[in-house]
Amino acid sequence: MRPVVARIGGVRASMQNALGLCERGHLVGVFPEGLRGAGKPYHKRYRLTNFGRGGFVRLARTARVPIIPVAIVGAEEAHPVVAKLTRLAKPFGLPYIPISPTFPLLGPLGLLPVPARWSIQIGEVISPVSQADRDPLEVAEQVRSVVDRMIADLLLERRSIFFG
Repeated sequence: MRPVVARIGGVRASMQNALGLCERGHLVGVFPEGLRGAGKPYHKRYRLTNFGRGGFVRLARTARVPIIPVAIVGAEEAHPVVAKLTRLAKPFGLPYIPISPTFPLLGPLGLLPVPARWSIQIGEVISPVSQADRDPLEVAEQVRSVVDRMIADLLLERRSIFFG
């Protein structure tokens, strides 16, 4: 997937890459749940895992850029994971092979996303520089809490997975 991700502007997640992008004025999107978030089983959707070790907070402090919390509802229905195969994935260099309602039943077509309406909410800016005396893990938990609250609000407003 590396070539595909690179073609759409993605880079390997590292402090050095992110700092370079920030220095050149680029917007850097960080998904603090990482692979754990993308591979959550469907029954655990919208339950945030912890946000790692606070690396995104250290990045924001070093680059002197704000953290802008963003909540997305709908993405977890687009690729519903009902199970993961890890042993079969290892020889291919993959962390897991997702089993969904459409894959492997529909073959490669089953890897296409299921149509789902997405709602996105952008939260208030958090300045990590103004909170330099706080532990990065504490700030990361604050961000996780804000995103969790925004997700809950979006889920309350949503009428249907497919129609918004």
